[in-house]
Amino acid sequence: MNGRIRRGVWAGLCVLGIGVSSAAAQPAVPANLEVPAGHSVFLVGQATGTQNYICLPSDKSVAAWRFLAPQATLFVPATTGVGPQIATHFLSANPLEGGLARPTWQDSEDTSRVWGRAAASSTDPAFVDANAIPWLLVQRVGGSAGQSGGAGLAATTYIQRVNTSGGVAPADGCSKNRDIGALALVPYTTDYYFYRANQ
Repeated sequence: MNGRIRRGVWAGLCVLGIGVSSAAAQPAVPANLEVPAGHSVFLVGQATGTQNYICLPSDKSVAAWRFLAPQATLFVPATTGVGPQIATHFLSANPLEGGLARPTWQDSEDTSRVWGRAAASSTDPAFVDANAIPWLLVQRVGGSAGQSGGAGLAATTYIQRVNTSGGVAPADGCSKNRDIGALALVPYTTDYYFYRANQ
C-alpha cells in the first residue's frame, strides 16, 4: 500500500471516528491551550525524537542550557507498534518572516510545510508530567506547498503539542567555561494535533 493510499485510508478512518482519534476529536488540554472556535483537527501525529540544547554563557551563572531546536519524526497513531511516517519536525527559516528560524513540520509525502510560533504553554500538573517538556499551543506563521504542489500541511492554522514525555534540558553538564558549546540531544515523545479552518 503506497503512502497516498495509506493517507487516504487514515483520513477516511478519522472522518468515521475509527482508530485512535477522529477528525472531530480534540485532546483535553488546559484552558490556555484551547484552539479558537472555527478550527478542527485534521491530522494527528505521534512524534519521537529529541529536544536539542546548547550550552551558552548565562547572566545568572557561568553557563546554562538553552533550547536550540527540535528534531522528530511523526507517525500515524497506532495502538500497537508504529504506524506509517507522516511528517518530520525541525527548525528552518520561514521565508514569510525574512528567514526567521521557526519550528517546522514537513509532510513526508507531498513536502508541504507549516511554520509556527508558540502562542501559549502549560506545565499544569493536572495534565503535564513533571519530568516532561510543557504542552504547547502553536500558531501558524507561514506555510508553503510542496515541490509537486501538494498542500497537506500548508493549510494548518494551529498545532497542539500534548502528552509529552521527556525532552527536559539536562540538570548538569553545563556549568563551566569549558562546557560552553556543548550539545545535548534529549529524547522525547509527544502527540501533535494539527488544525485547519472550517470550510
